[in-house]
Amino acid sequence: MTYFIDRRPNAKHKSAVNRQRFLERYRHHIKRSVEEAVNRRSITDMQRGESVSIPTRDISEPVFQHGPGGKRSIVSPGNKEFLEGDRIRRPPGGGGGGGAGEGKASNQGQGDDEFAFTLSREEFLEFVFDGLELPHLQRKPLKTMEEIKMVRAGLARDGVPSRMSVTRSMREAYARRIAMRAPIKRALMEAQLALAEELGKDSILRNPARIAELEAEIKRLEKRIELVPFIDTVDLRYHQLAPEPQPSSQAVIFCVMDVSGSMTQNHKDIAKRFFLLLYLFLDKHYEKVELVFVRHHTAAREVSEEEFFYSRETGGTIVSSALKLVHGIVEKRYPASQWNLYVAQASDGDNWDDDSSICRDLLIKELMPNLQYFAYVEITPHEHQSLWHEYETVAKRFSERFAMRQIFEAGDIYPVFRELFKRRLTTSP
Repeated sequence: MTYFIDRRPNAKHKSAVNRQRFLERYRHHIKRSVEEAVNRRSITDMQRGESVSIPTRDISEPVFQHGPGGKRSIVSPGNKEFLEGDRIRRPPGGGGGGGAGEGKASNQGQGDDEFAFTLSREEFLEFVFDGLELPHLQRKPLKTMEEIKMVRAGLARDGVPSRMSVTRSMREAYARRIAMRAPIKRALMEAQLALAEELGKDSILRNPARIAELEAEIKRLEKRIELVPFIDTVDLRYHQLAPEPQPSSQAVIFCVMDVSGSMTQNHKDIAKRFFLLLYLFLDKHYEKVELVFVRHHTAAREVSEEEFFYSRETGGTIVSSALKLVHGIVEKRYPASQWNLYVAQASDGDNWDDDSSICRDLLIKELMPNLQYFAYVEITPHEHQSLWHEYETVAKRFSERFAMRQIFEAGDIYPVFRELFKRRLTTSP
């Protein structure tokens, strides 16, 4: 029987595997706590961990016990209050309770607090964005920018120990041992046969000198067989890695935010939280994704990340200015043949009536044929205005790649975000 012993030193977090099993087992409770945390946090407070509590009753383990078996007769002391078959009421105030969440003191009963633990930043974000993805992401061949992947490219005699091919090395060692021992074994067999022949003669005809010579030769040959090493340096083989160009899945996300005068500070905060969730989601799950930030009122500008979230600029409302700017940037820097194009737009829906029809035509004729996905979020508790109704026409024509949702208050941000970017069964447009 062969035993494999892992002698690698433990990492700093020795219970990492057990922790992952625990997180997977109580995923439902943890996701509920994470959703509540996302809704109550501020814009700049999304990247720290979270304290999660699980009721004690939900972490109890099943236990198997041997029953008494057979029939038993028990004699219990009687009393004047109860008779056989009476149901005993629970003590007032919970009796055996008194754990976490009771809310007031009691002199009866006892219990256990809820089990509490802290999620790290990575674990928290993992639960926040669990089950989300960029819709319709395609792998597009790039001529000027190639993604390199290291792949195995045969075996070599030199390499690092971590890339050693154990199977091939043992095969080479076995072949070498056969090749080196074969002539020695033949000579040994011949010497043993000659010795047996010599010993088979009559004692008068035996040659003691010849017998001693053959015995010495046999010992020498056996010694040579033992000296053949089980594995040698020449037997070792190592996997070689070679760079191989891969088709790239690069994508660009256009974050378009309305900062006109009709957008109140509360509306802007909700829009910023939505885009911050999008930013964290892309930063965690996608390496080859670029972000382009566009702010607009009567005019649109491409801005930096810091200016996008913290600038206080405002004005009138012409939404088509932002869409025209996005279209110009796509034509200049991000050709659709090489990039996956996405647009996420947040607005209160207020726009000049004449401009809303321009937005519709611009989307249908110029943008949507090249986009993988367009997500529009309208932040308003009121009835929809002209921009929403024009966008409905676009949504009917591009139903798989155009999504519209309404956010009434801050608590709707996370559910709407998950609905817009939930994982789909197919990735084809």
